[in-house]
Amino acid sequence: MSADQPNFSCPEGEFAASILIVDDDQDMLSMLERLVRKKCRCEVKAAPSGEAAWQLLADWQPNLVLADIKMPGLDGLALLQKIRDQYPAIAVIMMSGYGTVESAIAALKSGAYDFIQKPFDNDHLLHTLQRCLEHLCLLEKNRRLQSRLASQDAFPGFTGASARIKEVYGLIGRLADTDVTVLIRGESGTGKELAARALHGLSARNKKAMVTVNCPALPEHILESELFGYARGAFSGATHDKKGLFLEANGSTILLDEIGDLPLPLQTKLLRVLQEKEIMPLGQTKSLAVDVRVLASTNQNLEEKIRQGLFREDLFYRLNVVTITMPPLRKRQEDIPALAQHFLSRFAKEYDREVLAFAADALPALVKRRWKGNVRELQNVIKRAVLLADDRTISAAQLTEPAQEASAPRPLTENLHTLPYNLAKQRLVEDFSAAYLTDALQQNNGNVTAAAQASGMNRQAFQKLMHRFGLTADKFRIPPEK
Repeated sequence: MSADQPNFSCPEGEFAASILIVDDDQDMLSMLERLVRKKCRCEVKAAPSGEAAWQLLADWQPNLVLADIKMPGLDGLALLQKIRDQYPAIAVIMMSGYGTVESAIAALKSGAYDFIQKPFDNDHLLHTLQRCLEHLCLLEKNRRLQSRLASQDAFPGFTGASARIKEVYGLIGRLADTDVTVLIRGESGTGKELAARALHGLSARNKKAMVTVNCPALPEHILESELFGYARGAFSGATHDKKGLFLEANGSTILLDEIGDLPLPLQTKLLRVLQEKEIMPLGQTKSLAVDVRVLASTNQNLEEKIRQGLFREDLFYRLNVVTITMPPLRKRQEDIPALAQHFLSRFAKEYDREVLAFAADALPALVKRRWKGNVRELQNVIKRAVLLADDRTISAAQLTEPAQEASAPRPLTENLHTLPYNLAKQRLVEDFSAAYLTDALQQNNGNVTAAAQASGMNRQAFQKLMHRFGLTADKFRIPPEK
């Protein structure tokens, strides 16, 4: 930071910076006070001794203390220790005209942010102060984000305060404790299942678990028996009665995930369930009444599927009593910093990593980025960054897209020897899985079914892994030549 550079101020007004300067040399103290007042946009106070500084701290706690080590009475290292014990949020930078390597090490081991050797260059001092204040500003921003997250307990799992997501909160709040059928629409990764869980969790039905059905995951003949159950002898291999998922959800809520992929014959049977509130298990002639609230979700254009004859119009109107549309991340960009901090805290705790924070360039980069996979993609990017972090700060460079990393993958064994066994194993598995899935999708031109078959997996399991690593099939599809 040169003398011509602009004064420091915390971005977005997160906190008003303040500095206490402590030195028993009156000339040095006066010079430092004038310099810092002129070049740092912050409150500055001075103390001629460690004792005077400690008395001042009883009534006023600055963000940063700049203190000399060599002082009579309460010296700098003793003052540092008292500050660390009583006011741990205050950062301390030590100075010494008698500086040795031992003095610097002692100061840093005692918790000093940095150490400056006298005589020092003014630009170097100002740069060190600026760097420390930016670090404190970052911590304060993270603290405020955490506070905002804590205030959203009414909607577990949700994060954000944008106008678009507040509309979702409002709809969920009004619809939760009713039995109305709700169609939840939105792109992949926008949180449709999260909305369904919130509707169920805030309802009187929450004493029983919500039942989720992944409609495209099972073949038609299996899906029918899973939904409605069957009687013993209904077909070859039916050696006992099976209670279907609608009966399992009796008194609770059932979510039909990706309802647009439900086969037409099952659409007809589902329509009867919605109209009559009863089901007919395979092999039975008597209907069974069910008390189930039905939620459905889709990322498809159901109106277009109706025009193509692939979705029943009468079923659509039965499902579409009320619609909740989950906004894509590009339409709620102001929520990205809070979402990123939420995922950072969650995964740092989950993987037992030391306290992590975003570097100054990280959050702006996340806000500017195009999130095709929406919140799920953001979640996976943060998870990967936490797993691969080598430092306590995550920079924009560490938040690269998986597809970019896949084109030039780092060696799977890179730096593994520096990590604990469990974390090294986790990183190795994550890297291998992402690379394997990417190669399978590339080899099959983004055809998920073909890629799953080639990998010896079923489509549902393959899709779950794709979601986990933020991979979308569209990225691997080569458009046909014109």
